[in-house]
Amino acid sequence: MQTEIILSGISFEQLQDSFRTIVQNEVQKIVSGLTTAPEPAPELITRKETAEILGISLPTLNSWTSTGIIPAQRIGTRVRYNRANVYASLKDIETLKYRRA
Repeated sequence: MQTEIILSGISFEQLQDSFRTIVQNEVQKIVSGLTTAPEPAPELITRKETAEILGISLPTLNSWTSTGIIPAQRIGTRVRYNRANVYASLKDIETLKYRRA
């Protein structure tokens, strides 16, 4: 059984434009959902690497970690530091040094 659709009052060009607009809108919705990339995992570094970046000893790093100057993450029995947080805390450390002096 065949059905026929008869369109009246709309030209072929108007029909094409309508379809084109609908398809473009749907494709944009799909693409905008795909372009949202997941946030990359933070780069975790060891205590030794962190101490070298900051130019301090491991006991000083332990002290700064326990006082909250440098945030750390414990993974099992190991302590790791987020590289971005270490560099961000450098600004705070410089500020603390100048305040105490």
